[in-house]
Amino acid sequence: MGNKNFRLKISYDGTRYLGWEHQPGKDTIQGKIEMVLARMIGLEPNQEEFFGDNPPVDVIASGRTDAGVHAKAQVANAVLDTNLSAEEIRDYLNTYLPDDIAVTDVKEVSDRFHARYNAVGKTYQYTCFEGPVKPVFNRKYYTYLDSPVDVDAMQKAAEYLVGEHDFKSFCGNSHMKKSTVRVVDKIEIKRSKGYIYFTFHGTGFLQNMVRILVGTLLEVGAGRMSPSDMPGILEAKDRKVAGPTAPAKGLCLVKVDY
Repeated sequence: MGNKNFRLKISYDGTRYLGWEHQPGKDTIQGKIEMVLARMIGLEPNQEEFFGDNPPVDVIASGRTDAGVHAKAQVANAVLDTNLSAEEIRDYLNTYLPDDIAVTDVKEVSDRFHARYNAVGKTYQYTCFEGPVKPVFNRKYYTYLDSPVDVDAMQKAAEYLVGEHDFKSFCGNSHMKKSTVRVVDKIEIKRSKGYIYFTFHGTGFLQNMVRILVGTLLEVGAGRMSPSDMPGILEAKDRKVAGPTAPAKGLCLVKVDY
């Protein structure tokens, strides 16, 4: 056997998890996958072993989704000492992972591939619903709006947010020391059959950034903010002037670009 680098495409319902990143004694996506992979290669580690300098298995994602956030196509990589084929690894994972996590594809890749460092873009979608009767069966995947919102006004506001900006006002980490400049090259807002879909594409996103953008745009849609407020919010570089953080359950990582 020998070490090989594998790329994993993963979908998950984040409802019951405390996000992607493993945490001692907590249910996380990374934690679940790493434990299954460790057993697959013949190890029986305890959870604490994953938090040292040399974890038994290290699954590196394109980015860390927050608690309650979902993914249709998260991408991760892991270096594994195994003779199993990519398809056998996929099947093993899907046999032993819980039903709310699925590995949809596994490929052996170059040693140089790194899921986080090689990512050049991401697409997120946030889903809301407005209407008198809440849909029951997908209730974990949208945020319910109590009253109608103005989609045209939100789209006008979004136009101010597209491009390269300092998004510090839209960052949930008040102690962020690295640059908060990001490029968001697309914000699309559509209404369909009672649902409102916010689609964001950019080179990268700050902690809680998409949810704060949605919360701010919803304030515009409700008439509590104006589209023309957006430049001032960006210039302020102050989280307090932006809108609230939209609930996690409406957010889904849709695609990662390489």
